[in-house]
Amino acid sequence: MIKLGILGALAEFETDIRKERQREGIEKAKTRGVCKGRPASIDANKIRSMKAAGIGASTIAKEMGTGRASVYRLLACLE
Repeated sequence: MIKLGILGALAEFETDIRKERQREGIEKAKTRGVCKGRPASIDANKIRSMKAAGIGASTIAKEMGTGRASVYRLLACLE
């Protein structure tokens, strides 16, 4: 029983160290100006201008090569 408790404590300690290293890495990336996450694959300005021209979401999605839900999501964020 004691051995399992010690193993559990060591695992928790290792997890804390891993999280701390991850936080440090994220902070270093922020200071360098590196953004987290995947780069945007949709040109928001083009979608905005197409929508302003009266083009529907389905047509925009076909022209941009993306899903209609992605167009709706982007338009909701822009408003």
